[in-house]
Amino acid sequence: MSAMVNGRDEICLPKFFPVRQSFVAPEVEDIPDTIKMELSGKEIKGAIKPGDKVAVAVGSRGISNITLITRSVINELKSWGAEPFIIPSMGSHGGGTGQGQKNVLAGLGITEESMGVPIISEMEVEEIGRTKSDIPVFLDREALQADKIVVINRVKPHTSFKGEYESGLLKMLAIGLGRHKGATTVHEYPLANMPVLLPEFAQVYLKLNKVAFGVAILENAYDRTAKIEAVPSGSFLTRDRELLLLAKKYMPKILPEKIDVLVVSEIGKNISGSGMDPNITGRSASKAPQKFNAPSIERIIVLGLTKETKGNATGIGMADITTEQVYKEMNLDHMYINVITSKVLGSAKIPVIMKNERAAIEVALKTCYEADLKNPRIVFIKNTLELEKIWVSEALKPEVEKSKTMTQIGELFSLEFDKEDNLLNEFR
Repeated sequence: MSAMVNGRDEICLPKFFPVRQSFVAPEVEDIPDTIKMELSGKEIKGAIKPGDKVAVAVGSRGISNITLITRSVINELKSWGAEPFIIPSMGSHGGGTGQGQKNVLAGLGITEESMGVPIISEMEVEEIGRTKSDIPVFLDREALQADKIVVINRVKPHTSFKGEYESGLLKMLAIGLGRHKGATTVHEYPLANMPVLLPEFAQVYLKLNKVAFGVAILENAYDRTAKIEAVPSGSFLTRDRELLLLAKKYMPKILPEKIDVLVVSEIGKNISGSGMDPNITGRSASKAPQKFNAPSIERIIVLGLTKETKGNATGIGMADITTEQVYKEMNLDHMYINVITSKVLGSAKIPVIMKNERAAIEVALKTCYEADLKNPRIVFIKNTLELEKIWVSEALKPEVEKSKTMTQIGELFSLEFDKEDNLLNEFR
């Protein structure tokens, strides 16, 4: 699990300094009031009648303010006289089991106690039709038996494919509400086909006349709620596409254009469906054609997993190097069911494993082709979701000083290691 680094005396670790990155970032100031206003429209409110049993679909992604958003939607439905309940809608996540998916929601703060409604998490589905490509479409049985369905999801660029439709309301229908069987069916087809298949699946769901509306969430570059919009079911196909374009404008990025070594403190399913977002790193395990607005990075190191990901290290395959500690924390069962369902096996490949964090950094530098080892360009980030503050090596100082969107916010410091040669500096 480890390797020797020959020629350590050839590698001189540089000094670093913290940097604040600036992005255009609208933000919703009062979430409950915004939801109340969005749901007050005639087309939205008129879709649900008093006494209707309403299945509210909630997914597993690390959406900012998801607990408050979900509770606000639930409270509005109750005020109309409806009887809402929550359906975990996350394909194969949580180990592909009902209790596992309920546990995932609990980790997000969504429980029966916090929401004041039942959470029904069974994996049974029924076929509700076929797409024009003759693909079977499945729907959670409890949602099918409900009078109406409300979908809550974030609209954002997908991490494995590009097109008019990526992550959003349509994907929640096709993969989320289809549960494990539906997600497996969708992923039988190449990811490059998803922008075409998603609207086909959505049309089958919408023909049932059970989908009342969707609550679309957009986030800004600081992982905060930028926009909440209630979308009538009849507008899913057009509005999902339009909101995706807006979401792409809100995306953060790592601003230095050329990086020798990127050190990622943590990855996880709560950070990105791909563990670390390819839209940020420029690396994807998917073979679907994609272009990313990301810097050129020669080596990527992963130093940890989030607690929320519960050992699911999906995305580790996009790193070049990790540590023994990260390997020990991996739950291969959770990771493998995820990548097998999506068919993106490369996300679970194990990178070079080093004994400690010092060795990981040194090997990354030693194996770079273009790095100036006396003055390397190294960037530390907490994760691919939180990019307001990053840490950069001294070689990037001239670039930061010239930039209008990067500001040095601290003094130069040296990396410090404990007796096990793991970092003492706090980058998490």
